[in-house]
Amino acid sequence: MISAFSSCVSFASDSPIKTQRLSEHIYILFGQGGNIAASVGDDGIYIIDDQFARLSEDIKKTISDLKPGSAEFVINTHHHGDHTGGNENFAKAGAHVIAHHNVHKRLVEKHGAGSDYLPRISFGNDLKLHFNNEHAHVVHYRNAHTDGDAVIFFNTDNIVHMGDIYFNLGSLPFVDVDSGGSVDGLLAAVDDVINKIDNNSQVIPGHGPLSNRSELIAYRELVHKAKRVMLKAMQNDASLEQVLKADPLAELQLVYANWLPKERVTTLFYRSLK
Repeated sequence: MISAFSSCVSFASDSPIKTQRLSEHIYILFGQGGNIAASVGDDGIYIIDDQFARLSEDIKKTISDLKPGSAEFVINTHHHGDHTGGNENFAKAGAHVIAHHNVHKRLVEKHGAGSDYLPRISFGNDLKLHFNNEHAHVVHYRNAHTDGDAVIFFNTDNIVHMGDIYFNLGSLPFVDVDSGGSVDGLLAAVDDVINKIDNNSQVIPGHGPLSNRSELIAYRELVHKAKRVMLKAMQNDASLEQVLKADPLAELQLVYANWLPKERVTTLFYRSLK
């Protein structure tokens, strides 16, 4: 069941950012990178993820149209550039970036120790942001999509932002093994979120349209099935080359993005499950 607010969608002809209202205070912003959530209320504005630097002005304008002002905080769900590319621009506009310790570490490696891309506040297992009559719970999930993933639970509004732990695109996720991600860690994170939410929860994926618990369960089953067919193909110590030739994921009959073709997904699942 989706809130009546969620039918409110706006798309300005001169902006690449589309807005969908989920509750009195929470909006989702769709653009050209990872999905953004915005909390807008009496205390001000904060956002979850900020897409690419080139979109920062459009994002700022979109949120200032919701409520005059600028973002006080930016929470990064992980370190990838389509979720953190606007960090520097928002920091220079006065926002304080919040992320897991490992996101800070990886952004230091990419941008340098003095960069405005870096989080000003980093955390370990979890933190709470008490803002706009909500106690948003930011929870770290280990070795899922990456080693720095955060899921944000808006418990009052019954909304959760999952970052790239959840790709709602009808296909398999990007398990970034080189950044500490793993198939088993991703499945454990999805299981935990499913157990924490209910059938009325609104689920914001890292990519794709707004979702819900039943669709998240279907996603979990798809990833489990992919794991099973991969493990079967990996029996008898099969090499990566042998598994690629066997093409075990073909039986799932999925469509893959150009940047994440089936061969790459197979390779990442193999490396993780090996």
